[in-house]
Order: sequence, then structure tokens, then C-alpha cells
Amino acid sequence: MGMKLGLGLYPRLLTAENFRFAKQAGASHIVLHLPGYSKTVTRPVPAEEVWTYEELRDLRSAVNAEGLEVAAIENFEPEHWYDVLLDGPRREAQMEGLKTIIRNMGRAGIPVMGYNFSLAGVWGRAQGPWARGGAKSVGYIEELAPAQDPIPNGMVWNTVYDPQAPAGNIGRVTQEQLWSRLEYFLKELVPVAEEANVRLALHPDDPPLPELRQTARLVYKPELYQRVLDLVPSHANACEFCQGTISEMVGEMDVYDAIEAYAGQQKIAYVHFRNVKGKVPNYYEMFVDDGEVDMVKALRLYHRHGFDGVLIPDHTPGLECAAPWHAGMAYALGWMRGVIGMIERES
Repeated sequence: MGMKLGLGLYPRLLTAENFRFAKQAGASHIVLHLPGYSKTVTRPVPAEEVWTYEELRDLRSAVNAEGLEVAAIENFEPEHWYDVLLDGPRREAQMEGLKTIIRNMGRAGIPVMGYNFSLAGVWGRAQGPWARGGAKSVGYIEELAPAQDPIPNGMVWNTVYDPQAPAGNIGRVTQEQLWSRLEYFLKELVPVAEEANVRLALHPDDPPLPELRQTARLVYKPELYQRVLDLVPSHANACEFCQGTISEMVGEMDVYDAIEAYAGQQKIAYVHFRNVKGKVPNYYEMFVDDGEVDMVKALRLYHRHGFDGVLIPDHTPGLECAAPWHAGMAYALGWMRGVIGMIERES
């Protein structure tokens, strides 16, 4: 079996040309990063309407047509579950919608749903020429981050779902409140995921701060993943293991400990494989072979624990050329393919 290479694609990148690019660069799998999909011309229905079986089947068929498989969907539309996150009046109705999505995924043969249980989402990133050779990259730099204003009503995960929401903000959300909401989410959805043969995979918090915009965060230290897994023990309750985010954290575990702990429990559904320099609250994303993490050592640890899932480059600095994103991804995939091949030949 062995580790597999994948490429994550946003809705605007879901084209036959990009699927072929992924195949040519050595990937065998695609991760469909779908927030925003409902607002594209491919789906002329309101964003809150859940993805249908037919849509998911057709997405998978388009990927299959270019000789690849779908490894996962990444992230629900904010409109699908804002009241699950906010403990609002539509929570139960939206949870039924999430259950429908998971059942539709199972029927369409898509095995993993990656999600980020967060109110503030990924927020406050800056961009600059921080990678090797002045390549453009992103990072979180405390002094460059915007003011942490409270999240306004009608917004979650950096998305306005209700432009007519009353003035004001959602206020403070505590650790206890957020963990309680996650527990409800898992207790409702994990049994459905088990039945559908779909794994739910939680992304850690990026940036990994204990609080952002007056709202608590869940997994801002590597060891906190264990609390998530223990809430509802199940093969269907797993990690979307963002190694880059884990590397940015300050906790009792380092990134290697975390790989050992969670790969050792067979709890990693798939991996965001990227390298960084620095720790929260000041870090930069680097080329795969140029950060502070020994990425060869990391791959050896996944291999040692029998991880046979998909690794995607997630983000990468852009290369100075006519197609910076494509060149950056091709570089990362080529490096990963070479090292994985070396490790597998050694054993």
C-alpha cells in the first residue's frame, strides 16, 4: 500500500487540466476543498442547500476520468453549519443537513470529511517574500496581524452568512462552550459517519492561539487532539493532521511526538504536509525542504506506524514564473515523491 500523494484544489481549480497536472506531478488523489463551491456558477442554488449525491458523484467522476481518486472533501460551507458552530436556533436542522452530506458522501464513495470546528477560522495571515530566494509566502506575524475585533453577528469562519443580521457581535465564546458544541457535533455525526463508512477528520487551529477574536480555539496544542479523539472514540473520529499547523504550536508535544502519537493510534485520516519557520505567534510557511522541521524524519515516522493515507502539500510558496502556484506544488510533490520512494525502498 504505502503513503499516497494528493493535491488539494479549491472550487475554481476543479478543472480537468488541473486534475491532469496533479497526475503528471505524481499525485494519485485529490482533496476537494469545497467552501465557496456553492457560490460558483457550477451550483446555481443557495449556499445553504447541502451538496447532493449527484453533485458529489459527478465531482468524483470528473476526478476519476483523469486517472485519480478523491481522498476527501475539506470543509463544509459555513452556510451549512453556522448554528452548529454558534449553538444557534437552526442547530438541529443544520445537523440533519450535515448528516445528509455524510450519507451522500458515503454513497458517492468519498471516504473522508475534513472540517475545522472554529468560529474565527483561519485569520490574520500576512504575505511577504519570506521563503527561500524571496519567494512569496504566508505567515502569522503578531505585529502585522489586524486588530482582534469581535466577530460580528451574521458571520462565522470569515464568511457573512446573513447580511441582514442585527448590529452587534457574537460576544465571547469560552473553551467550555466550544468543547460542548464539538461534543454535540461528534455525538450526532459520528454514528452516521460510521454507518456511511466516512471518517470525520478535524483540522487543528491555524493560527494556533488559545483565543482569537474573543472566541476560544480547540486544538491549539498538539496534545489537545487526544481530547477530541476521546470525546467519541471511533474509527470515524479522526485527525486531518495539518503538520504545518502542528509545527507552529507551543505545547508539551513536538511535531514528531504528535506524529508518533496519532499515527500510532491509526487516527490520522490524511496529512497537510508543509514546513514552517518559527512558532506562534510568529511563523512563516516555507518550502517543503527549507523549514525547521526535518521532513524526511517526519515521513519516516508516518511510514514506521503504517500510515497508508494521503499526504497533500497544502500550501507552498510560489515560484517566480508564469504559473507560481503550479510550479510550487509541482516542486513539493516531486520532493515528496522522491523521499517517500527512498523510504519505502529502504524497508
